[in-house]
Amino acid sequence: MKKSISIIGASGYSGAELLRLLLHHPQTTVNHLFAHSSAGKSVDTLYPRFRSTPVGGILFEEFHIDKIVDDDLIFIALPSGEAMTYVPALIEAGKRIIDLGGDFRLQDIQAYRQYHKREHNAASYINHAVYGLPEWNAGRIAAAQLIANPGCYATGALLPLLPLVTSGLVESNGITISSQSGVSGAGRSASVELSFTEVNETVRAYRIGTHQHTPEIETVINQFGASGTTVTFVPHLIPITRGIYSTMFAQLRNGTTKEEISRALSTRYSQSPFVRLLGEGIPEIKNVQHTNYIDIGWQIYDRNHQVIVTSVIDNLIKGAAGQAIQNMNLMCGFKETEGLL
Repeated sequence: MKKSISIIGASGYSGAELLRLLLHHPQTTVNHLFAHSSAGKSVDTLYPRFRSTPVGGILFEEFHIDKIVDDDLIFIALPSGEAMTYVPALIEAGKRIIDLGGDFRLQDIQAYRQYHKREHNAASYINHAVYGLPEWNAGRIAAAQLIANPGCYATGALLPLLPLVTSGLVESNGITISSQSGVSGAGRSASVELSFTEVNETVRAYRIGTHQHTPEIETVINQFGASGTTVTFVPHLIPITRGIYSTMFAQLRNGTTKEEISRALSTRYSQSPFVRLLGEGIPEIKNVQHTNYIDIGWQIYDRNHQVIVTSVIDNLIKGAAGQAIQNMNLMCGFKETEGLL
């Protein structure tokens, strides 16, 4: 029997991507589309591409807990700071939840307060959350009630780095990550700094040293056995709509060879359908746009005894909605690739 799904925050970019993917998923049916500021508008009014689809004329609704009583799973596709207002009631109602925001990724409340610049109003529910990185946490994801979907930058950095750090091939401290993202990563809300004239023909760094994905990356690497991990993470805004390009610099431990780097990555991801390893090839954003794949390449830089790893993802798919569907598939016992190929 098909699973009944609803989306809270369905009118944003990630919510719309979720809806698009769910329409092609043979094991689910979309029940409700919740959106506050867009309530009462039809889906195809905001997103004309949904015209002539089964959901084109459906109206966005205001959320009420009574409306999801028959739902099997709820996606929350809201900006960080908003999911915490919904999760307690959903947990108490026995619903399974996938949160695409950042409210439940960090177990450390102090770190949450420092990097998100707000108090956490549902701190007692953080221990319900399982970090939703399918290639590393599939068993726990399958049994979870609440999934904290990883951040887009964190996904692009963690999947290449984790095999190398946990295998002891690189030093776990002093890792440097430089990432470039398209403007859709900031969400659908309008702002002057994200307007075409501000982002076109330029590149700029932002939130240097204060970005919330910094503690997320460090925490997850530490959780998988490489304690004491520290990273320097610098995000950049580039003039494209979607995609993230990450370049990571890590110090090789004495004796580490190119073959060991290749073996660690290939062994770890041999059964991972959405990880594509390019060896010394150079990944490009255009090859992963509109897909749930991550492409990873690597080079040994002998002069500085470093490995330089590059990765590309679509921030709205593998960095958000696609990974959320991947998590849903694991939670519901579906094939991991269902609805994503």
